[in-house]
Amino acid sequence: MRDKYLVAIPVFNEEGYVSRVLDATHRYADHILVVDDGSTDRTAELVSRYPEVAVIRHEVNGGYGSSLIDAFAYAAEKGFEWVITMDCDEQHEPAAIPRFVEAMAEDDADIVSGSRYMRLMANNGLPPSDRRSINEKITKLLNERLGFHLTDAFCGFKAHRVESMTRMKLTETGYAFPMQFWAQAAYLGLRVRELPVRLVYNDPNRHFGGGLDNPTVRYRHYLEVFETEMKALAARCAAEKPADFCADVPFSRLSACRTRRRCSL
Repeated sequence: MRDKYLVAIPVFNEEGYVSRVLDATHRYADHILVVDDGSTDRTAELVSRYPEVAVIRHEVNGGYGSSLIDAFAYAAEKGFEWVITMDCDEQHEPAAIPRFVEAMAEDDADIVSGSRYMRLMANNGLPPSDRRSINEKITKLLNERLGFHLTDAFCGFKAHRVESMTRMKLTETGYAFPMQFWAQAAYLGLRVRELPVRLVYNDPNRHFGGGLDNPTVRYRHYLEVFETEMKALAARCAAEKPADFCADVPFSRLSACRTRRRCSL
């Protein structure tokens, strides 16, 4: 199984963490990709000490979403069946990788999404209140509009079936990437399951940048990206599906009707 999955780690100025994360990840994965999103500190130098680690280097910071898009493309190009994404700030523990691999082997999901709120785990950290509040609101919105049963919309610790990722048309390069990702997952009828992971916050003062450190601005931005994507998918649906496909059902409930037939809802 270890030859079938890639662990992809987006990094941006992670000189304080990257060596420990790579050392730990090597215990559970034979294939590792670092996507260096324009780091200006010693991150690139430290990663270069691991010649067995594949690297994609962005000359300028393109955003969290751009790193994931590149990771999916790399995994597809190299023939991996799964790509596990995890952050490099030690919020995601490499020791949890085997549990993702076990879930992947059960072959009943296209996305195995880590959840920090699915189950109370020992030594859980405490996220900043604004982040938890926004997560709760967005998770509720996605569940209502897309028909999911998520408990954590923003956890980046995930296993993705590569074939399913190639069917997505992902363009959102920033932190609002999950808004587009979940909308397209619902449109494509991808199977989703969650896996409890420990809630770790080593640095609650980490910044989003670009005005997104303001919770109100950040929440509004997430909503705008989501609504834009829903409109785009409505147009995609009209172009790709039969004329009467879900014609009598609001697009916000399209995930309840995922086969090529007229809805009976």
